[in-house]
Amino acid sequence: MTEKVTTGIVGLDTMLNGGVPKGHVFTVMGSFGTGKTTFGLQYLWEGLQRGEKCVYISLEEDKDAIVTTANSYGWDLTPYLDSGEVVIEKLEPADADATIHKLKSELPHFINDFGAQRIAIDSVSLLNMLSDTPQQKRERLFGLCKMVKDTGATTLLTAEVKDDNPRSSRDGLVEYTVDGVILLRYDHDKQDVQMSIQVIKMRRIEHSRSIKPYEITDKGINVHTEGEVF
Repeated sequence: MTEKVTTGIVGLDTMLNGGVPKGHVFTVMGSFGTGKTTFGLQYLWEGLQRGEKCVYISLEEDKDAIVTTANSYGWDLTPYLDSGEVVIEKLEPADADATIHKLKSELPHFINDFGAQRIAIDSVSLLNMLSDTPQQKRERLFGLCKMVKDTGATTLLTAEVKDDNPRSSRDGLVEYTVDGVILLRYDHDKQDVQMSIQVIKMRRIEHSRSIKPYEITDKGINVHTEGEVF
């Protein structure tokens, strides 16, 4: 029987029949404002509540900003940072050589020595921007996925989608590289905005492919499995 890792998003875990298979690398894709960073923090918070060691790698915000964002949902990361149960690492996209060196040489050893069970990387789209050619993007993305998979940690990668195709990642690569794809979308008419979530794929398990509404509350993401998207 496949061992699973809960995401901490109750409705989503129901759609996944219990969670993401342990050791999977999966991506959460969506445009700006759909809650990808919130998803990553909620996923890590769930791990910390279960006594798991977690690593959050950001290419956008620094540690203080991430802690502040988590606090806004009631997730106080400070005690876990102080006890060494979670590590937040900020990489600098502006320094491409240093960032790639750290991902290839330093982080794999650190993650193994630390014993990380959950990893969140926000965002892989920015990482791909460090590459000059499509071939280089492909090689670096495959290398990243192999690196985190070899650690045995269950890893979440956030990714931006194309403006003209919200079902495809910006580079059209990550969804073919990972074990699972969760899509976040928002649609709006003149009066309202509706946010929806769908598990596009998740290898080795049966899962719901239904499109379900979700909301971002002051306690994080909440998926309404009984609701319908219109």
